[in-house]
Amino acid sequence: MTEVLALSVVVLAGLYFCVFAVTSLTMPAESSRFLLGFASSQRAHYIELLIRLLVGWSLVIYAPRMFATAVFTAFGWALIITSACLFLLPWRWHQRFAQYVVPRATRYITLIGLCSLVLGGLIIAAAIRGSAA
Repeated sequence: MTEVLALSVVVLAGLYFCVFAVTSLTMPAESSRFLLGFASSQRAHYIELLIRLLVGWSLVIYAPRMFATAVFTAFGWALIITSACLFLLPWRWHQRFAQYVVPRATRYITLIGLCSLVLGGLIIAAAIRGSAA
C-alpha cells in the first residue's frame, strides 16, 4: 500500500513538472506569477513545505524501484532536508528570498520550462520503468 501511494505521488510530481513546463513555454507571465505565489503567505509557505516533504518521502520510498535509484534517492533526501530547514526558519525569510530570487530566475522562464519538461519526463519514465519491473 505504501509503495502504491509513493508511486502515485511520484507520478503526480512528474506530471506537475510537465504541466508547469507547458505553461512556462506557452504562458510565461502566468508561470512567473505562479512561482511568486509560493512564499506569498504563511499558509502558502507551509503548504509548499508539506508537499515537498510528501514528494521527497515518496521518492525515497519508491526510488529503489526506479531507474537511476541513487539520483532519485538523493533528490528525495534533498527535498526532505531543505524542507526541514525551511520549517525551522521564519517563513518571512523564505518570502524575502523568493521575492529576491524568483523575478531574476523568471528571466529564464523558457529554460526553466525546458528543464522542468526533462525532469518531469525522467521522473515519470523512471517510475513507470520501476512499476513495470
